[in-house]
Amino acid sequence: MDKELTPTQATLVLNGLSGVGPVTLRRLFDHFGEDPRSVLAAGVSALRQVQGVGPEMASTIANWRSHFDLAKEEEKLARGGVNFIHTGSVEYPPLLKEIYDPPIGLYTKGPLRVGRKTVAIVGSRHTTLYGQGVARRLAADLARLGICVASGLARGIDTAAHEGALEAGGPTVAVLGCGLDIIYPPENIDLYRRLEKSGAIFSEFRLGTRATKSTFPMRNRLLSGMSLAVIVVESDASGGSMITARFAAEQNRQVFAVPGRIDQPSSRGCHQLIRDGATLLTCVDDLLEELQFAGEQLQMPGLDATDEAGVDGASARGFSGSGQATEAQAGGLSGDEARVYRYLCESGLRGADDIAGALGLPMPVVAATLMMLELKKRVVKRADGTFEARG
Repeated sequence: MDKELTPTQATLVLNGLSGVGPVTLRRLFDHFGEDPRSVLAAGVSALRQVQGVGPEMASTIANWRSHFDLAKEEEKLARGGVNFIHTGSVEYPPLLKEIYDPPIGLYTKGPLRVGRKTVAIVGSRHTTLYGQGVARRLAADLARLGICVASGLARGIDTAAHEGALEAGGPTVAVLGCGLDIIYPPENIDLYRRLEKSGAIFSEFRLGTRATKSTFPMRNRLLSGMSLAVIVVESDASGGSMITARFAAEQNRQVFAVPGRIDQPSSRGCHQLIRDGATLLTCVDDLLEELQFAGEQLQMPGLDATDEAGVDGASARGFSGSGQATEAQAGGLSGDEARVYRYLCESGLRGADDIAGALGLPMPVVAATLMMLELKKRVVKRADGTFEARG
């Protein structure tokens, strides 16, 4: 075993060897164990016993020092501000580990750590203003709830999704079909810089790898794999987003599709997905209801919060639990849900801004709380945007 290598270095080597793909790597780990150093230490004859490993690949792995300059690669990563994480790293997206062929390593930029609360938004590069607006609004609504928006930094829907999440001050991650040192498309350089500063950028491809017809489908399986659900906003029947939706179905992820005009080519893919069983989506409420029904309880920021001393949020803020608050608690509400419900019971019709100002709560918390109260059918949103408590 290459004891002088760390597991991260050994993974970096395996990930950088030409011709060794994720499925073959999965077979190698199944055969030699999860320590990548065991694979690099194996001889040609031992490597040949693994399905799919021919003489040329076995020779490349066994003599990896002749094919991969580890020191030079590490220098390039450091110079570009790129981190490399493997499946054993705490920063590795947890849902991505669950698919059959996760990349053994990811090249990453940005401060954001991607967790389970991630939803992908994908769609056509040749989109309409309607599609861009829907993607931007959905991404913003998800981001305000603390849900990370994943997309591919491509033109059209991807760009709108990233921008919507960033404008809402929420988390978003871009997954690229090329190396992190290549900004594609080049007109998204400013968006790339914003993600680099406050979000995250992922790729399974080495620095210097250019986007090709084969790298995009590989990227798409990552988008669906790291997400609880995939939302398709505008796609032709043969668009790349349809590939992402297929991967999502194979990975047992929820697939949602936004309907569009029946005479618009960019709506054909979404309508086909709906016919094939995808969930029709018109707003974030549809997604939240479906995911909670499927057992994915999304804990929203500020909801049912308990502080370190174990004190319920409503009591800590001075509510005694009498009157309407007691009624709200008895109805299955607590924390900020109880506070907001009590306020609406006492004050009548109020807008989200009024509620935030009166209760001293941040707007993202108010928005998330009102959405959960709507789902529980405890409040009603009026046409003018105000909210009213149900009796």
